[in-house]
Amino acid sequence: MKNILVIGSTGQIGSELTMELRKRYGNDHVVAGYIQGAEPQGVLKESGPSVMADVTQPQMIADVTNRYGIDTIYNMAALLSVVAESKPQLAWKIGIDGLWNILEVAREKHCAVFTPSSIGGFGPETPHQMTPQDTIMRPKTMYGVTKVTTELLSDYYCLKYGVDTRSVRFPGVISYVTLPGGGTTDYAVDIYYYAVRGEKFICPIKEGTKMDMIYMPDALEASIELMEANPDRLVHRNGFNIASMSFGPETIYESIKLEVPNFEMEYCVDPLKQCIAETWPDQMDDHCAREEWDWKPTYDLQCMTKDMLAKLKEKLKK
Repeated sequence: MKNILVIGSTGQIGSELTMELRKRYGNDHVVAGYIQGAEPQGVLKESGPSVMADVTQPQMIADVTNRYGIDTIYNMAALLSVVAESKPQLAWKIGIDGLWNILEVAREKHCAVFTPSSIGGFGPETPHQMTPQDTIMRPKTMYGVTKVTTELLSDYYCLKYGVDTRSVRFPGVISYVTLPGGGTTDYAVDIYYYAVRGEKFICPIKEGTKMDMIYMPDALEASIELMEANPDRLVHRNGFNIASMSFGPETIYESIKLEVPNFEMEYCVDPLKQCIAETWPDQMDDHCAREEWDWKPTYDLQCMTKDMLAKLKEKLKK
C-alpha cells in the first residue's frame, strides 16, 4: 500500500485530490500537508492525518517523509497565474526552490513525485491550434516560467538520479467545491456561481478567447492515473498535454443558458488576464497521454455544466 504526502492539500486542486486519494488508498495512507495559516478544516482535517509541510523548509519535508514512511509525493504548492505576476519572487521561491527541496528529499528517500505543469508554460510563439506535446515553450509570465522550469528540473532528476517524476499540463480546472484563487481561467468557475444566484456575470475575458479547460473529476483522475501508469510505457514524463474541452466565454455562456434561460452576461475585459490568456493554447493535442497511459476524459462542456449547476444549487442552499 502506498503512503502519500499531498503538499498544498488545502489549495484549489490539492483539497479535492487529497480526499480522492483517501478514497482509493485509505484515509491513514494519505497525509495532508499544509503551511501555517492554511490548516485543513472540516472533513479534510477529520478524515486523515495532516502535518505542516512547507516546501521552502527541506528538513521539514524530510522529517515528514520519514515519520509517515512516504513513498509518493503530490507537490501541489504554487501561486496561480495572476497572483504570481504580482509576487514573482515568491512564485519562484515556492514553485522552483520548493520543487528542488522536494526532489532532493525524493532522491534520498526514493519517493515518486507528481508536480503539475500547466498550459501557462506555453507562450505566444507556441502553435495555438492542436498544440503539440513537444513544441516551443517561451512563456511571458512568471507563472509560465516556473512551469517550464518545473518540467525541465523534474526531467533532469529522473534522468540523472532515477527519481520517478511525472506531471500533466493542466488546463483551466473547473470545480464546484473549492473557490478559485487567482487564475486566468477562474472566470469559468465564477460564471456558474453567478448563474445559480441569478445574477448578471461580468466577464473579464474577451469574446472568442478560447482556452483548454477540464472538470475537476477528470483532473483528479488524470493525476492519479498517471502516477499509477506502467513506467515502461512512458516515453514522456513531464509534462503531458491533457485535453478535455476548449471554449471561449460566449460558448460557456450559451451552455449555461440552455439550463438557465434568463442568465445574463456582459464583458468588461481585465487587461492582465486577457494578455495572459492570449499567450495560451486554444486547444492542446493530447495523443501522447492517450497512447502512453490511456488518458480519456469523461466530461464534455454540457455534461459539466449540468453537474456544476446541480451541485452548486445544493451547496449554496446550505
